[in-house]
Amino acid sequence: MNTDTHTTWFLTGASRGFGRLWAEAALRRGDRVVATARDVGTLDDLAATYGDAFLPLPLDVTDRDAVFDTVRRAAEHFGRIDVVVNNAGYGHFGAVEELTESDIRAQLETNFFGALWVLQATLPVLRAQGSGHLLTVTSEGGVRAFPGIGAYHASKWAVEGLVQSLVQEIEGSGIRVTNIEPGPYETGWLEIGARRSAPLPAYEHLRSDPVAFEIGDPAATVPALFAVVDADDPPLRVFFGRSFEPVREQYLAQLAEWERWQDVALAAFGTAGR
Repeated sequence: MNTDTHTTWFLTGASRGFGRLWAEAALRRGDRVVATARDVGTLDDLAATYGDAFLPLPLDVTDRDAVFDTVRRAAEHFGRIDVVVNNAGYGHFGAVEELTESDIRAQLETNFFGALWVLQATLPVLRAQGSGHLLTVTSEGGVRAFPGIGAYHASKWAVEGLVQSLVQEIEGSGIRVTNIEPGPYETGWLEIGARRSAPLPAYEHLRSDPVAFEIGDPAATVPALFAVVDADDPPLRVFFGRSFEPVREQYLAQLAEWERWQDVALAAFGTAGR
């Protein structure tokens, strides 16, 4: 269990939402925090309050060179990085047919490639230390999907697969890996950060009858985050919120469908090698 009061965090997307909430919570418990944002002016109050324990740095995670430079500056400033929270991202709303090339490319540039660049930049630091914890904020939407937000799901499912490979590649390195999969929370994500495609009439029903969600309290995620970070054996995946039961139901149905079609699957293998 990590009881070091000088744990150093590196968080992306810290101007608002989970990133801002978690950065401030880590500072309150006596940790050191490097917080990145496109506009670091949004972090001036934390800098004034926490002084030398806090380092705000400007960063656009879609700029790979900037990500590597920012991680280098962070590691040099505090001497190490213990916890990486790969959080920057946004949601794009639009039916699959409504997505333009720029819509989907921009979504992947931030949510997928941005996450990849942060992983690539921080891994050498953690490997040299022989310790550290990589936390990537994916989503409930990284393991299930809803209509009208396919670009977002594509980016988050891609990150889930990326990290599933990564954890096997770095086994024995001392680096711990967790995907945090939040359900819906009142973080301003819909109002502030979301983008939308130009609508087509064929999908008006998605907008007139949207899926209803239970909305969680973001503050309740703070002790959950610390429980994961401080665990002796943290999970590879963990939901934040009430996602398990609906996801379980969906996955059981998916397994049952695979099983129903198993004869076809085996027939498709052919007779080679028998």
